[in-house]
Amino acid sequence: MGRPRQGPPRRRLLGRLTQLIRNAVLHINNEQPLLADLYSIPSTADVAVLCTNVRTLNGKRPVWADHSESVFLFPLVHLRFIEIAPGTIDQTADDRPRVAAGESKLAAADLPEEDLEIDEDFLRRVRDV
Repeated sequence: MGRPRQGPPRRRLLGRLTQLIRNAVLHINNEQPLLADLYSIPSTADVAVLCTNVRTLNGKRPVWADHSESVFLFPLVHLRFIEIAPGTIDQTADDRPRVAAGESKLAAADLPEEDLEIDEDFLRRVRDV
């Protein structure tokens, strides 16, 4: 077949190069969305997204993938958009995104509750309609 590959396996090499953006949702044209772990956020110069651990929203392996832990390359032309959960990415001092180490810094329960004032004029206009 050919000569055996020299050096570390690709999967381990890619894992050492960067941290993963976990559980990003890839919305593919005319297909159901997929969960995947991205190696980086695509820039304006990129033409494809490099990811691994591809699975459906319910966590199962897609029918077209032999191994969900393989490395996949999706052309951006086939993606409608990529959804990344809050807290997955932090901004650095030079405004470049980086992968966050943990969960979101502020959970919804930790946010201060605002006192909402009722706008009497608005309520009067609504009642008049």
